Amino acid sequence: MTQLIIIGGGPAGMMAAATAASQGIKVSLLEKNEKLGKKLHITGKGRCNLTNNSDIVNHMSQVVSNPRFLHSAYRAMDSQALMAFFEGQGVALKTERGGRVFPVSDKSYDINDALKAFLQATDVQVKLNCAVKNIELEGDHFNVTTSPHPPITADAVIIATGGLSYPSTGSTGDGFSWAKQLGHYITPTFPALVPLNSPEPWIPALEGLSLKNVKCTARISNNKIVYEEIGEMLFTKTGVTGPLILSASAYLADKFNTSPTILIDLKPGLTPDQLDARILRDFEVNKNKDFANALDGLLPQRLIETIIHLSQIPSHKKVHTITRPERLHLVYLLKNLELRLTGNAGYKEAVITKGGISTKEVNPSTLMSKRIPGLFFSGEVLDVDALTGGYNMQIAFSTGYLAGLSAANYIKE
Repeated sequence: MTQLIIIGGGPAGMMAAATAASQGIKVSLLEKNEKLGKKLHITGKGRCNLTNNSDIVNHMSQVVSNPRFLHSAYRAMDSQALMAFFEGQGVALKTERGGRVFPVSDKSYDINDALKAFLQATDVQVKLNCAVKNIELEGDHFNVTTSPHPPITADAVIIATGGLSYPSTGSTGDGFSWAKQLGHYITPTFPALVPLNSPEPWIPALEGLSLKNVKCTARISNNKIVYEEIGEMLFTKTGVTGPLILSASAYLADKFNTSPTILIDLKPGLTPDQLDARILRDFEVNKNKDFANALDGLLPQRLIETIIHLSQIPSHKKVHTITRPERLHLVYLLKNLELRLTGNAGYKEAVITKGGISTKEVNPSTLMSKRIPGLFFSGEVLDVDALTGGYNMQIAFSTGYLAGLSAANYIKE
């Protein structure tokens, strides 16, 4: 008889399955797709940013929802242990800017293959194209109804089905439904790490323009700042994306009823006075030129027309005739380029799901349900989420490892 059933063949599920099986437990891993790690293949644009090469304190600082809940999972498998695991599996790793860790090959399937090899080495029974229809508790056992396979009975179950992001990979919220049926509270869910939409009429003309070393400040009603950071961003046809924006989206996910805005500081290294002095120097050099031809040294070419339009300074106005109030307005604009926000691009483009199974109903030391003995959770199905940089993948692996270990101990007892 199968002792442990794990539902979901993503990074959390695969790590949980092989970890439990390595403890001598008979494990079945059920995956409704035709292959394991379907979402894993597309993470990091196919390169798989599997963790961040930094300590637990930094990892917890990057978790947006319920960081303290993850302390035991991180202690069970931190980033160094995870990197050592994959290197032990023969995957050479490298650390890039910001501590992001990738396989040297830049191929996500190397990570997937290493996990599949771990499953094979620990004799995990993998069932593909196996859709779970229902989970029922009968006495001290679980009955898991599947299609097209017959029902399976087990002593324990780990739900590792992911959230709602990238539904084309199979993340359709099934785990939330089963947990709810079994008596768990599901906190409201939202797309996170997702492009943001803006109605500003000048945005479509900037589609594809990338900005580096700018400061992004996300604000909600009453000018409350919920996120502020310096980095990179990119304009899309309908709004903005890129690392800064994706991170900001995690803090704005449930706040689109608060008239949120994003302020972009195009020159965060300069104070307003320093920027004004810089513009004065540029204007002195170009004093006989039209305003439209005096900004080349200050801004990317594609942004100049938009800034001229927003500044309300006529493009053909001679630089030496620009007034001080006009110049100071230009300074303000460059430090406070404002975008109203109307929403995000939805789950189809979201890297992760914000919200999920309430951490208040899960034991952080074991990841077992406080309501139902023998029921465990790991990965994105839990109400934990982090910023970009490999932190969400680490959460998947750490919680998968702890859930697998805990489920094995539970069964042995």
